[in-house]
Order: sequence, then structure tokens, then C-alpha cells
Amino acid sequence: MPIATIDPATGKLIKSFPPLSRAELDQKLEKAHQRFRTYRHTPFSERAAMMRRAAEILENEKASFGRLMTTEMGKTLRSAIDEAVKCAWACRYFADNAERFLADEAIDTGAGRSFVRYQPIGPVLAVMPWNFPFWQVFRFAAPALMAGNVGLLKHASNVPQCALAIEEIFRRAGFPDGAFQTLLIGSGEVSEVIDDIRVVAVTLTGSEGAGREVASQAGRQIKKTVLELGGSDPFIVMPSADFDAAATTAVKARMINNGESCIAAKRFIVADSIYDKFERRFVDVMQAMKVGNPMEESTDIGPLATEKLADDLHAQVQQLVKEGARVLIGGERIGSSGAYYKPTVITNINRKGSAYREELFGPVAVLFRARDIAEAIEIANDTQFGLGASAWTTDPGEQQRFIDEIESGLVFINKMVASDPRLPFGGIKHSGYGRELSAHGIREFANIKTVSVA
Repeated sequence: MPIATIDPATGKLIKSFPPLSRAELDQKLEKAHQRFRTYRHTPFSERAAMMRRAAEILENEKASFGRLMTTEMGKTLRSAIDEAVKCAWACRYFADNAERFLADEAIDTGAGRSFVRYQPIGPVLAVMPWNFPFWQVFRFAAPALMAGNVGLLKHASNVPQCALAIEEIFRRAGFPDGAFQTLLIGSGEVSEVIDDIRVVAVTLTGSEGAGREVASQAGRQIKKTVLELGGSDPFIVMPSADFDAAATTAVKARMINNGESCIAAKRFIVADSIYDKFERRFVDVMQAMKVGNPMEESTDIGPLATEKLADDLHAQVQQLVKEGARVLIGGERIGSSGAYYKPTVITNINRKGSAYREELFGPVAVLFRARDIAEAIEIANDTQFGLGASAWTTDPGEQQRFIDEIESGLVFINKMVASDPRLPFGGIKHSGYGRELSAHGIREFANIKTVSVA
């Protein structure tokens, strides 16, 4: 894939970028290596002051950053501006809390003095996706930089201007040269960077396939990895739930970010007694959503990020139908230009079909009818993914069963799944391992050093 901005609303090339030469890449890796030697000793107060300035830049220029995100990957301008604001929140959160999260932890061993010290480890490579082109990066960069590490960003090739803008934000915020660098390279050069002795760890958000490649490459070099991969999140609605709240939130949970989110609800599992009512409401709200120019305030759903993504999604829908599923609405591309896809609702899914186990990345929802809570949990867990889950019930016993029995890294009760700087974020099974955000996330790329003094 070329490193280029291609407007997904029109399919037109806006700007392309030459990849770094080997010599240029080596210079950046050496700069990161040298910068870490000094930056790791920067006091928390100085790191925090710079991180707060980054937050101010994000908030003051949220409109321009929003337009950049929308231009490169097609999310609505409203959601893009909100994304910039959320990044500022993460910057401030880690500026305020990093020193406390990484403070020495005393351990009483009964003899002498023992404690745990958290220390930075070095340059960390972040391989990031296009769907949240600012948020995915800042949720890595804010804790990593506050921990005293330095960052190297290999962003998705279709959002190069976002990648460069993020590097510029950190530069303007006062972070020293080399503390955070964008690497304009193709996916083929990632293995070279992972192999480089100056890079000590890797974090990746992306597809299951990309996760396998990066993890195996890093494993051969015995380097720490954190992986946040795909998701096929269940959204379960039981008879005791607040029906109106559940039905309204369900559409929002599916269509957030044009449906292109790992933690978007994708499989809607509804108790038999309320299924028909839920299906009617869900279809009505989905049909009312406006698809169009993502820069316009009235637009609910913009184009998918690329033409290929729209084509691939349509192929998945067709395969589901071929295996017996029924399309209630949508199921087709829109227009002759732009990567637009109609909001789609599908039911009668064949659980033995090949397409049943695939992640649907776009505005497509699948509905399931469950006899009881046991079958709802069975359907929810019948996937190789385990990122997030949302369950709706006012019954305390049912709530406890969902918390205990759903196989995922995140379980939200009576609310949609969302990332929050205060909460650890990550999955299990093929959705990856490790955690981002919160105290758990900032410690992922720290040397957890045991110290015992006689």
C-alpha cells in the first residue's frame, strides 16, 4: 500500500509521501537510542508539563485535527473532533498520575528493606491502525513518554498526515528531539525495525494476522509485545433490561466510527421474549441513519476508510447470505464513488458457516435469538475473539453470571463498551494480550525491578 492520503469520500489521491530510505530510518533509530539515554532521567514534573502542553494543543486545534482525520479515513467530523479531545484527556490523565503509578512499592519481607521499582526500558515501536488515527497513538504515547520511554510510530499507510501531525504535537509541546518520531515506512520494513537491537519492545493494534507476524518476529528477538487485535463483541439484551436504553445504545455501539472499531458491538444477542420487538426497533433506527459526506454536521455515517475495505465487507455479507442468513436492510454499496456502504442488519445466521466467525468491520450488525441466559452466554463466547462485551439486565444474578462467564477482557453492564484512560484496556484469546491505559498499561513497558537491601 502506498504511503498516501486518499480521500475515502471520493477515492481521489490528495497527497503521497516517499518512504524513508534505509539511511534515514537508521538515523531515526539511532536518534531514539541516544535520546533515551538522557530522556529517561527527565523528572516527572518536566514530563508532565510537556504532556499538558500537548493536551492544550490538541484542544485548541481540535477542529483542524478533526478535519485531517476525516479527510484521511472518513469518520464523521463530529467524531473526529471528539477523538482529539479524548486524546487531550489521556495526556492530562497520565501527566497527573504517572508518578504515582510508577512510585516505588514497599514489600514487607521481614528482613531488611525490599521494594519494587518501575523503570523505563527504551525505544518502543508502535504499529498503529487507521481507524482511530489519533487516539490509538496517544493511548500508547502518553503513558510511554510519561514512563520515560521514547516512541517510534509506524502508522497505517493511509493516514500519513495524521502520523506527522502527532509527531509535530509532541515537538511543539516541548518534548526533546527524538523522544517521539514518526517512521514513514511500509509494512515490509517493520520486521527490520523489530530486529534492530536499539528497539526494545513493540505494541500493535491491528488485525489478527498482523498480530501474529509482529509477535512471532518480536518473539524471535525476545522482545516484549502488547497486542490489541480484532473483536467480535457481543451485545446481550435480557428481558429485565431497560429496553429503550438498550435498543438506542445498541445502534450507537454498532455504528460508532462508521462501524470500524474493534470494540464496536457486532453481534446482538437478544432474549427470545423481546427479540421481535428489539429487531423492529433496531432496524428502524438503523434505517434512519444518514450516510453521506463526513464533513457535514447532519451525517451519521461516512465512508469506510478504503474501497478495498468496503469491497471486503460486501463479500463477507454475501457469504453470510450464501450460508443462509437473511438481510433485513442494506447489504450493498452506495454510489459510484467513495467507499460508502449501507447500514446493514442481518439475521438467521448459520453458526456452522465460515463467515460466522469473521469480524465484520463496518456498518453491519448481526442479530441472534437466545432462549435463555445460558444460550446467550454460549453464543457470546462462541468466537475466537475476546475483546469486549456489553450485557443489559437489571437482574443482579444475571449481571454476576455475565461478569463471571463471558470470555473477554472487558465486560460492561447496562452500557456500551468504551475505552477510558482510567481503565485497563485489552483482550484475551485472539484479541491479543497485555493491557493499555490505566496503571496496568503504563507498567507494560517498564522494568519491574525487585530490590532487596540487607
